[in-house]
Amino acid sequence: MPGASESGEPGPGASGTGARDDQAGAGAGAGAEAGAGWRQAGVVCAVLGLATLAVVVVTTPWRALPPSAPYVAPDPARDFTPAEIARAAAFDAATTAPAYLSLGLSLLFAGLLVLTPVGARLLGRLRGPWWVRVVLGVLLLTALVEAVRWPLGMWAETVLRAYGLSTQDWAAWSADRVKGIGVNAAVLAVAMIAVVGLARKVRRWWIPAAAGAFALTVALSFVYPVVVEPLYNDFRPMPQGPLRTGLLQMAARDGVPVEDVLVADASRRTTALNAYVSGFGATRRIVVYDTLLRAPAPQVELVVAHELGHARNGDVLDGTLVGALGAAAGTALLYLAFQLVRRRAGVASAADPRAVGVLVGLMSLATVLSGPALNLVSRHVEARADVHALDLTRDPATFVAMQKRLAITNIADLSPDAVEYALYASHPSTPERIALARAWARLNGVPAP
Repeated sequence: MPGASESGEPGPGASGTGARDDQAGAGAGAGAEAGAGWRQAGVVCAVLGLATLAVVVVTTPWRALPPSAPYVAPDPARDFTPAEIARAAAFDAATTAPAYLSLGLSLLFAGLLVLTPVGARLLGRLRGPWWVRVVLGVLLLTALVEAVRWPLGMWAETVLRAYGLSTQDWAAWSADRVKGIGVNAAVLAVAMIAVVGLARKVRRWWIPAAAGAFALTVALSFVYPVVVEPLYNDFRPMPQGPLRTGLLQMAARDGVPVEDVLVADASRRTTALNAYVSGFGATRRIVVYDTLLRAPAPQVELVVAHELGHARNGDVLDGTLVGALGAAAGTALLYLAFQLVRRRAGVASAADPRAVGVLVGLMSLATVLSGPALNLVSRHVEARADVHALDLTRDPATFVAMQKRLAITNIADLSPDAVEYALYASHPSTPERIALARAWARLNGVPAP
């Protein structure tokens, strides 16, 4: 458009009093319109935020057992030897430094993008059509932050190898890390193209962008099991036998339709134990790590019973709804935050491809800040799944034995400090889960292990 730059800055115009008066009037009108847009975005952000909070409050099982349940304080010393507790503490200490450094570098990088014009100046060197510059900007920023974090990832991987948790060589580790970076960069590039493209067409770009964020979150939830999971593991049907039959019968008894039981070749990268129920409808399947198959069948069944609890209670669907509403609310909040920091970041509008830097920085900060709240909800959901497993199997002794096996094999943190618990713990600690099983046993008149 003649007289205006791509970033929305005014271009050369006519001189003279009349021109200045016209510009002043236009500026006043633009300011009023911007104020109206700000208020609308604020209202929408508040409404969607309240809707997200309401869904979280309604769907989160804030108490896994009734208040009358005879809880006993978790005590690692009751179930683990001093050597096991010391090993868990040493492993936690060895992994804490790279984890915190990675978090600190992510926050520092995001802060530079949001509060300084570094990102705009860097991305301003890119050339090509606007969408090419957006994609290149995402790739450049991703490459920079991952280049800084890569040595920290190697540090953490070295610790995992020292403790026998990782079975990968450096080539396989690098391939997996590059895959993860690539998936995240692809999703981020799609989001940034949508935001910048909409901002170039629609003044209130956050409205269609919020709808798009909602739809993209839902789509990714459905696509992930069949598109992303196979990037990291090969899956094969579990051979016919008592374990497969028992798992399918348990799922049928639980009222959870399952199409298949698969075994993931997790042992090529880790010795950790895990299982999960993945997918919806025709894609739902029980997935068991091949490492877990070394455990006794009753313990495998209890792990799967926990995962069936997520499917039975609709935890994935609830999480998808919360995530989609949160993404939509976050898009409106992104608009508001962008208006506050755009001048400091050296960009005039979201229509400028250089805005990718500040947008990515704001999204990174939002991800870190929302983490503790998401973990809080997740811990309650996981506790309900534990109760579901106990209700389904009525075998608290095997539950406790399974939790001890998981904790020792995976080297779980048996006494997490408050900060780490808030930042990283998506599950209750092992002593908390064992205490829950004992409370369930007493509540249901079953011998407590």
